[in-house]
Amino acid sequence: MLNQELEWKTRKERIDRQLKSLSPAWKIVHNSKVQDVSKLTNHAVEEYPTSNGPADYAFFVNGKLLGILEAKKVSVDPQNVLEQAKRYAKGVMDSVGKWQEYGVPFLYASNGEVIWHLDVRNEKNISRKISNFHTPSALVELFNRKSFDETAIGDQIIENDKLRYYQSKAIKAIEDGIVERKRAMLLAMATGTGKTFTLVSLIYRLLETKQFKRILFLVDRRALAAQAVREFGSFTTPVGNKFDQEYEVYSQRFKKEDFGDDEPFNPKILPTNYLTKPDGTKTFVYVSTIQRMTINLFGWENSFEQDKNDPEYEEDAEKLETPIPIHTFDLIIADECHRGYTAKETAVWRSTLDYFDAIKIGLTATPALHTTAYFGKPIYRYSTDEAIIDGFLVDYDAVKISSNILMNGAFLKEGEQVGVIDTDTGKETYDELEDEREFQAEEIERKITSPSTNLQIIEELAKYAYAHEKDTGRFPKILIFAVNDLQFTSHADQIVKICKEVFNQGDDFVKKITGNPNVDRPLQRIREFRNRPNPKIVVTVDMLSTGVDFPALEFVVFMRPVKSRILWVQMLGRGTRLCPEINKEKFVVFDCFNGTLIEYFKNTTDFQIEAPEKEPLTISQVIENIYQNVDREYFIKVLVKRLRRIEKNMSAEAREKFSMFIPDGDIGKFAAELLQKLKDDFTGTMKILRDKDFHDLLVNYQRAKRQFLVGYEIQDEVTSEKLIMGEKPSDYLNMFMKFVKENPEHILAIKILLEKPKDWNTKALNELRERLTINKFPEKYLQEAHKLVYNKSLADIISMVKHAARKEEPIFTAEERVSIAFEKVVANKNYTYEQLKWLSLIKEHLVQNLTIDEIDFKEAPVFEQKGGWKKAEKIFGKDELKKLIQEINYHIAA
Repeated sequence: MLNQELEWKTRKERIDRQLKSLSPAWKIVHNSKVQDVSKLTNHAVEEYPTSNGPADYAFFVNGKLLGILEAKKVSVDPQNVLEQAKRYAKGVMDSVGKWQEYGVPFLYASNGEVIWHLDVRNEKNISRKISNFHTPSALVELFNRKSFDETAIGDQIIENDKLRYYQSKAIKAIEDGIVERKRAMLLAMATGTGKTFTLVSLIYRLLETKQFKRILFLVDRRALAAQAVREFGSFTTPVGNKFDQEYEVYSQRFKKEDFGDDEPFNPKILPTNYLTKPDGTKTFVYVSTIQRMTINLFGWENSFEQDKNDPEYEEDAEKLETPIPIHTFDLIIADECHRGYTAKETAVWRSTLDYFDAIKIGLTATPALHTTAYFGKPIYRYSTDEAIIDGFLVDYDAVKISSNILMNGAFLKEGEQVGVIDTDTGKETYDELEDEREFQAEEIERKITSPSTNLQIIEELAKYAYAHEKDTGRFPKILIFAVNDLQFTSHADQIVKICKEVFNQGDDFVKKITGNPNVDRPLQRIREFRNRPNPKIVVTVDMLSTGVDFPALEFVVFMRPVKSRILWVQMLGRGTRLCPEINKEKFVVFDCFNGTLIEYFKNTTDFQIEAPEKEPLTISQVIENIYQNVDREYFIKVLVKRLRRIEKNMSAEAREKFSMFIPDGDIGKFAAELLQKLKDDFTGTMKILRDKDFHDLLVNYQRAKRQFLVGYEIQDEVTSEKLIMGEKPSDYLNMFMKFVKENPEHILAIKILLEKPKDWNTKALNELRERLTINKFPEKYLQEAHKLVYNKSLADIISMVKHAARKEEPIFTAEERVSIAFEKVVANKNYTYEQLKWLSLIKEHLVQNLTIDEIDFKEAPVFEQKGGWKKAEKIFGKDELKKLIQEINYHIAA
């Protein structure tokens, strides 16, 4: 038992083994064998004497005492044992310096499983847990580096004029965190806001301080790794060089098919000894996937699960024979650091980051619970809403598509003809139902498909696509998320087929991009979708949900349900990027579940936290917990549920094999009687449950063949409706009406329009637009809603506010409002020819701006070219011009 293990055994079998396994290794010698400490090279001296008692281990490198280690037996928590190491450090006789009261710079405490470490050279340093001991060369490098120079970082000025304001703030926040000695920080920035450029800028600045030498840049996809390496190569330093001309940038190996012929790319591959033998004289950045780094550290068996057919499969990665020291990197940046959606993946993710004794910076658009638990709350945030308001991202319109089948499921009547697909071969036969059958909504595309539903949804989509083409002159790039891409029953394949038939633009117009092995070179297909005219439509499942940029994407279609907030934000992020080449102003989200996805995630921000999906214990672990009496009552209930699930899914052949262990192979009966059997004959029942062959059968039993039906005679009713900010247009305008009526006392511009039109001016108009936008009522959405509800295109903002306050107020366009106002202004007045020409210019300006002020005459090109304010004063007279402006503004607002 661990709690009975003595300290000497912990030291010999655990700590000594760890020290000897390092490269270079520590040579362990007892103090009684040491004659001259100056001759000690890489030695851990046992029972090293101090004036305060013998230290368990003293680390000497090239004759210098650099570390003290206090060891305890494995059952003792070593965190507080550092106090004992401090006591010995105060009483050493072979000191290489003095730091406060201590004569040794580096202290350790360990029980052979957990290691705590403290650098005492700065009194502000705090102890921390590390994954392994430092090597002798690590201690030399740390010692020679002296202490951390905060001023080298904190005093830097950000001068890069290519950085946007929020990117500069993000960099400053990270640098301030480093100065404050934070070891883990989280940066949360919306997808499409230049995260990689921000990080490259930060890395360059940190390398320039000389406080960091070796930086690891982790991503979770090879495409992102290649993108990062390119970003380093294109980054221009303050002196006009490229980043990789001043500092070495290395990457992992890539596959040739990761890149197209039109993308020349020749990355420098990191030499293995840069990982296994860190050199304090070398400065570099290494870009790698976290999957590859995990394999290098722990091997395949302890890495993320990877399908060999997955384009991201790291087939040439392997565990390095020489272990990677924990000081290999000074700084680790984990891009898209939400990696890990199951408990097991999260554990692997944490183990990889925890392995290194380095400062860690996480970057993501969508922090998950395990992300904030590791890095802490974001040190800086820049949200999608902020980026949209700032004009760095585009917002989206929404269309809800309503399908009775997708919302309520399918009901098949007796006598209906259905297709029955053999899921092993794909062969389809036809059958007539002898009884009625009902399928729940969640079973659509899993147990049955409705061709009528999929066809009608694509036909609805086509209406919007062709309308978009008519309005803009271009057919939109469309990304469709399907339920699955299973062999022979693929929802994605069905959508591709229907799209080709409905749009009738040839085979290359529509493509499928998934991880299915029947997709040829998916990463190249991604590049084609991004960079070439065709395909216009791509169908995926979740491969394109993150890590891929499609600036020209304008339609995002959800034909699959989404339950994860993180996944929802990532999927929407595919469409938010600007695309100046096509003058993209927005994108459109199609919710094929009657708008329920948009409604459910309506209040989701980029910073919602979400726990990883818990991965259940294996059935073998459940059985072992029962045997070991670990929460036995609970795990018996768990096992009963698992056995009943097996009964539901097993084939007749599986039942025959189970009959070798239980009567008639009746798993259901065995489950029902399990509790009583364990009470009556625990030993005999556990002998069956723990039998190796029985275990294998519980995991690998032959499943009953999955049946998949095609409901050819199902008739669905599919309709669509455009949404505004996730609401029906009428509901959105009702919300706006309530907002206007409740805010005249809080928003001066509304009060002016409703009560004091004589005070209307440009300042009031700007305030009105700003306050409405902040409160989710931007002018363009209000105009869209009025068009859909009142059939009034381009309603002006004054009309919309007045109509919201008083239903009897008419709705005008800006041109109509200005014309009515001018009729009142010029009524019964005689103007000269020159004055009429100026009035015409003023009217033209008002149609676009709805107010006019003195500054407009001075700065607006239409007036400036004609002589501006001074000229207008001569034409109308100084006092008369001011009166005219007041009168015009009044009638515009009245």
